[in-house]
Amino acid sequence: MAGSFGLGISTADDPVDWDALTRYATEVMQRAYAPYSQYKVGVAGLVDDGRVVLGCNVENAAYGVALCAECGMVSALHATGGGRLRAVACVDGQGRPLMPCGRCRQLLWENGGPTMQLLTARGVVTMDQVLPDAFDSSDLDGTHLDDPSASDQENPA
Repeated sequence: MAGSFGLGISTADDPVDWDALTRYATEVMQRAYAPYSQYKVGVAGLVDDGRVVLGCNVENAAYGVALCAECGMVSALHATGGGRLRAVACVDGQGRPLMPCGRCRQLLWENGGPTMQLLTARGVVTMDQVLPDAFDSSDLDGTHLDDPSASDQENPA
């Protein structure tokens, strides 16, 4: 896993290599710091420029300040140049696909958007399937109110 934060596995137009992303997530999961729960998590994200960014969970004796694997991955994304996440594989301690928690789903939405792909136990889904009514910057600046379909959904006929 040398050069893990800058390791590119594809170009922006290539299909996602889910086996490679899962392999990277499983490798970094082994580095998780989970002495309290013993629940290790690893994640690998394919960036729009072909880089792969990684993260693993880091627990703390003060449970509320533990860091999810996705938090570490998003930090690595920005620390290595930013960009948008195209695809993400998150795995548990056995290397099985794992659905991110609610906070991390929001992080993935913010850094990947509605079309970002996520490997789950039921297969690959897009973030708009994971968070169909996601909160984002359009909620902060009011632009979601400009979308006519938003008002139709709020006030069905």
